[in-house]
Amino acid sequence: MRFGYFVILTTILMMSSCTSKKAVDLIVHNANIYTVDTEFSKAEAFAVKDGKFIAVGDEDEIMNQYVAPKTIDAQGRPVYPGFMDGHSHFSGYGENLIRWADLKDCRSYDEVIERLKVHDSLYPAEWLLGRGWDQNLWEGAEFPDNERLAEAFPGRMVLLTRVDGHAVLVSKEVLSLAGIDQNFKMDGGMAIVKNGRCTGVLLDNIADLAKSLVPSMNKDQRIKALLKAQENCFAVGLTSVTDAGLDIESIELIDSLQQAGDLTIHVNAMVNPDDETMDHFMSQGVIDKDKLTVRSVKIYADGALGSRGAKLIEPYADAPQTSGLVLESDAFYRHVCQKAMESGYQVCCHAIGDGGVRHILDIYSEFLKSNNDLRWRIEHSQVVADDDFQRYHDYAVIPSIQTTHCTSDMDWADERLGAERIKNAYAYQRLLQQNGWVVNGTDFPIEDISPLLTFYAAVARKHPDGTPSEGFQMENALTREQALQSITIWVAKGCFLENRKGSIETGKDADFVILEKDIMTIEENEIPQTQLFYVSAANKTSE
Repeated sequence: MRFGYFVILTTILMMSSCTSKKAVDLIVHNANIYTVDTEFSKAEAFAVKDGKFIAVGDEDEIMNQYVAPKTIDAQGRPVYPGFMDGHSHFSGYGENLIRWADLKDCRSYDEVIERLKVHDSLYPAEWLLGRGWDQNLWEGAEFPDNERLAEAFPGRMVLLTRVDGHAVLVSKEVLSLAGIDQNFKMDGGMAIVKNGRCTGVLLDNIADLAKSLVPSMNKDQRIKALLKAQENCFAVGLTSVTDAGLDIESIELIDSLQQAGDLTIHVNAMVNPDDETMDHFMSQGVIDKDKLTVRSVKIYADGALGSRGAKLIEPYADAPQTSGLVLESDAFYRHVCQKAMESGYQVCCHAIGDGGVRHILDIYSEFLKSNNDLRWRIEHSQVVADDDFQRYHDYAVIPSIQTTHCTSDMDWADERLGAERIKNAYAYQRLLQQNGWVVNGTDFPIEDISPLLTFYAAVARKHPDGTPSEGFQMENALTREQALQSITIWVAKGCFLENRKGSIETGKDADFVILEKDIMTIEENEIPQTQLFYVSAANKTSE
């Protein structure tokens, strides 16, 4: 009888223990968790309910207090907040995946032509489109000429966007349709002319004119593109993205897909700076939905360094006849800044050359006071004059950097800038010190989508193959702690979401990533090959 009473009592106690535990949706335990909170503290387990972290702590604490239908034993693997991309072109990337030939890493113009032929055979269309060519990878590093396009694709509409997005190569048929010849002029743009003939290479605003002629995708194609882009983001551990410049239709389509539950990735959408788009969103004030944030406007100061459109204070070292382009009038910049100031929106301005950066700092200084928390940003901040670094601090301007731009450009950037000016290029550590944080991203599809390559470029400043062995201007490398913050909590802060995202803390969105190896401790050369084990974007999970 005593034995029977003992069994019954033990059973009652066990049942009482189970029923006293709080029910949650998910428990992750036996983990090496980097919370990325203000103390950069570590934890062993957490519990998730309704897409939020509700408890973060040690193993016994979480396992004794919570029960869940799904439990992940991380087996000591590292866990990080969901990776965030602070500057990308999410919608454009999706379109590229289903519509454009991939021309990245082509080592010659011949290879470009061959890839186009393959793409054209697989996806025949009225317009032959491609993206990613970079003449700096070719022997001679000369801009291409559309005579080769005429030979390979006679009578066709061909438009090929350079890797930076600021230059295109178009066929003669596109030039004719756009009304562009050797005498064509447009502020903020340039058509490359050789031997009295337009070669088909167009820069910045003239490139945009040609792009505007490409027929838009239909709605079904756009949806397919967005969903494919999301799939690829989750596959590399990205749980939130910033899309740097969208129109009304694109943002509303993203919103509708999120409301339907089809698009679950968080999108911070920067609006295009035309009055129709700005008025449409700014009249609504700051938009902060569960999966969509709209509170910033994207403008452009200059072009790109690779196509010599970036505005420099002094002429290019390898092309002394030019110093690049300022793309808009001061009246335009002031108009956008004023509208943003009145509506509580951020201004996020693309500026790559030291002249472009200085020009926008001058404009910003007319609107910003010291110690403000408006978080106006300069996107890229690739080349900064020595006297202008301090002005980021003076006006609390946030540098939005893309560390893989450094590793993509480092083999030739000194030719553009010269031996002295290159020292103030890709100066990420110096930029970080101005306000204590930076926003990091990829600018995909210009760079690879992988946040691990972003992290690696930040700390190693090398190509993924480990070259150059000594790294590039290592005084401006980020520490691993800074690099992790730059793709998590600082990205969240860059779009005013630091109270919801960017760290593993109670009450925040349950965005997290589990990797097979710990990028904070493994050998540097192992970082690019590290594999993803599990990713959760609140209620969306993938293994």
